[in-house]
Amino acid sequence: MFVSQVIFVAMMIHTQIGISAEPWRSVNDGVMGGISFGSMVRVDDMLRFEGELSLENNGGFASVRRLVDLELSMATSVRLRLRGDGREYQFRLRTNDRLDGIAWRAKFLTTGGWQTINLEFGEFEPVFRGRLVADAGPLNPGEIHQIGLMLADKQAGPFRLDIKSIEFHQAEQDHAISKRNRSKE
Repeated sequence: MFVSQVIFVAMMIHTQIGISAEPWRSVNDGVMGGISFGSMVRVDDMLRFEGELSLENNGGFASVRRLVDLELSMATSVRLRLRGDGREYQFRLRTNDRLDGIAWRAKFLTTGGWQTINLEFGEFEPVFRGRLVADAGPLNPGEIHQIGLMLADKQAGPFRLDIKSIEFHQAEQDHAISKRNRSKE
């Protein structure tokens, strides 16, 4: 018999390794001289991406990312359940585990209340250090190794994004990609 369990990043963190900010790594504009800061922290039953964006010293971005080890070859979208602060954020995907290189981004605007954001993989655009990469080719979901969030809206000041869940979905079905585990009865 097959037992199917829903796999999505926030729940996976909760059920397998606890809701933990540990796997999330901050990459802020300090890598190029800026003084912005951002980090992922655990708050009750959710994660929070928070910090302060500064435009000083040619800065202007704060980001977090983490490695993922999920079979996503059939995924066609990602669904986020979140509460923001009215700012425009980016959800980012990477097909390698390096610090630098091409990322695929999709931008979304937050309202200040709880929202469910659906991002089709076709909406993601390849970028390198903020610039579009015309010859990157399409995103291959089966090669996704990192997920991340970035704020780069050119508005200095504090920010906060609460995240309840990150789910990967298939186009044919309106449910999260399932991981099948064999179990004996």
